[in-house]
Amino acid sequence: MTELAVTVWGIGSTRTFRVHWTAAELGVRCDVQPIRSRTGETRTDTYGRVNPKRKIPTLQHDDFVLSESGAIMAYLTRVSPVPPGFFVPQCARAQARLDEWMSFASMELDAHTLYLLRRHRYLPEIYGEAPEACESAVEYFSVQIGAVADRVPAGDGYLLGDFSIADVLMTTIVDWAVAYDIDLPSRLVAYRDFTTRRPAYEAAYRVNYPERLDNGKTA
Repeated sequence: MTELAVTVWGIGSTRTFRVHWTAAELGVRCDVQPIRSRTGETRTDTYGRVNPKRKIPTLQHDDFVLSESGAIMAYLTRVSPVPPGFFVPQCARAQARLDEWMSFASMELDAHTLYLLRRHRYLPEIYGEAPEACESAVEYFSVQIGAVADRVPAGDGYLLGDFSIADVLMTTIVDWAVAYDIDLPSRLVAYRDFTTRRPAYEAAYRVNYPERLDNGKTA
């Protein structure tokens, strides 16, 4: 099977990083269009023709266009050669377990809590302040992350045995929580320390956050 080549629109956010990390793990060759949210770049006519939702990330593979980071990650694992040690479900239950982690992290941890904090605590000039909602979001995140903490390997393995897109998603969730100074169970901290040592994490970081490297920070 030949190397997969795609175009990926978007850098600079947690959600775009997930796509770049997955692509790096799979050896996918990406033509990166480095547009960012809230810069006006997603509002152009050119990008509107690519993704009418005007959100990032977006993937183009030949004449196929796909948005939503989780969908893009899953698609890449299905159309690209998968390296040894990368989890690909081989039965209905394995697929269901992967889907469970992906849905839980995307909805309960990202959309319902961390993204709410991003909008109303860290971008109040755009979305307005909502201190009570933010406080509730932190509490809810802590409850939900605590509920699965004992299912997360304590720094010596991955969620489904082998590394998977669920680990990409969960690691970026924990990264995000650390950036927002949310207290985390020690198992989650150890898990993040383990998963972020992967070479593809650093490679994707360099693509997604070039300004942090320019400022002397390392991946």
